[in-house]
Amino acid sequence: MATLFISDLHLDPARPAIIRQFLAFAREQAAQAEALYILGDFFEAWIGDDAAGELEDSIATALAQLHEKGVPVYFMHGNRDFLLGDAWARRARLTLLPDPSVVEIAGEQILLMHGDLLCTDDAKYQAFRTQTRAPHWQRAFLAKPLTERQAFAAQARAESQRYTRARGEALTDVNADAVSTTMHRFGVRTLIHGHTHRPALHELAPLGLPGARRIVLGDWYEQGSLLEVDANGCRLRVLPAAATATPAH
Repeated sequence: MATLFISDLHLDPARPAIIRQFLAFAREQAAQAEALYILGDFFEAWIGDDAAGELEDSIATALAQLHEKGVPVYFMHGNRDFLLGDAWARRARLTLLPDPSVVEIAGEQILLMHGDLLCTDDAKYQAFRTQTRAPHWQRAFLAKPLTERQAFAAQARAESQRYTRARGEALTDVNADAVSTTMHRFGVRTLIHGHTHRPALHELAPLGLPGARRIVLGDWYEQGSLLEVDANGCRLRVLPAAATATPAH
């Protein structure tokens, strides 16, 4: 059986087709997997476990059913759902992973990341990321009324889209030196991440890492996307088209 990796679904009630696609994926492909890893931006926004509604309930049920079938599900926070907490993770029977994490898959030590930490050329975003990951910031935010948190999330989403369009794609991609330094630090030959919405398998010999590779997961906007890893290697796959809108990262 293969281990499956997905990221950047950006699940949102406004996009019911992608919700249906994920639920079908959970019932079918994921139910046959060795394990499922979700590497962030699973939801379009997450403003607290107490704000979970019908969408979040249906997804928690689908993930818990995978667990009951013997398929462990691992979750790494992204830049859109970094506030997803222990309470919802327990409902969904998820194992939360820190970013970055090293796991053993098919006998190999593999580094997993959401990917935004590697986008070091974007100093403004990295400063925002540092601020919002601080425990005191998160406690203060989660203590705000739900309506205030909803307004913040809507404003942040709009600003993110404007910022990405204005700054261009180069700034929002990973930095080669950051990739090389991170992989050397963890002593791995394979890195899997999402965030950039640019699915590809990159050979890293030009970075001084002969035999190493960086595998980028795709988003689920124009089509579903997943990575299969087993003893026979790694395969990026696409699923049938479900939507057409393209968001900011």
